[in-house]
Amino acid sequence: MFQPLRRRYLDVLASIYLFNEHRGYSSLDRVLAALRQRHPDATDFIAQVEKHRADERRHYRMFRVWFERQGRMPLAVDKSCAHIDRMIRLMFGCDIDGLDTDSVIASDARFARLCRIIVLTEQRGLWQVGKLLTMPVVASDRALLRIFQLIERDEPSHYLPYEGWLRTRGEARPRLAERMADWWLHKSLILFKLPLLFFNPALPRRTAWQDAGELPAAPA
Repeated sequence: MFQPLRRRYLDVLASIYLFNEHRGYSSLDRVLAALRQRHPDATDFIAQVEKHRADERRHYRMFRVWFERQGRMPLAVDKSCAHIDRMIRLMFGCDIDGLDTDSVIASDARFARLCRIIVLTEQRGLWQVGKLLTMPVVASDRALLRIFQLIERDEPSHYLPYEGWLRTRGEARPRLAERMADWWLHKSLILFKLPLLFFNPALPRRTAWQDAGELPAAPA
């Protein structure tokens, strides 16, 4: 009985992570385009955001390979499982797809808010991966364990650049409302959304990969 439950848990977990990694790197494309236009001289910061984007893309590919090696597609989870989408909706009134990144980056106050949200999301991700690495069910899958170890290694470089950008402008600490939103969204995912997905036998699988149709990644 334990093995089917273990497989289901890892299936749900990897599907959520794969979805979030894709939302992350595809959204950073728009942030980068706006940054290059509005702050072309911020070359160091842009390079760090480019690395963040490349890491998220690499993490997505690792989860995709994990599914491919098992001969199945990921579960069809949606934006209700995307921490960054839900944070953006609470703080900006829309999800990532509806966010006008040009106007956000043109406004110091709105861009600072976006940076604080990214910092909170990435720090939450680091905390969560640390918890996952202590779980026997995750350790039982050596390939998945290795993915999470690599994510843990990469994660600090994903929020430190935004912290640095904020610090130089006196905006380093997230607001109380932002911290409370991060806490509540994390708890609702763990306590409500993840169990609903786990116990939903009718949850379909994706019929295509999120990156279908994208240009291949440039060689490193």
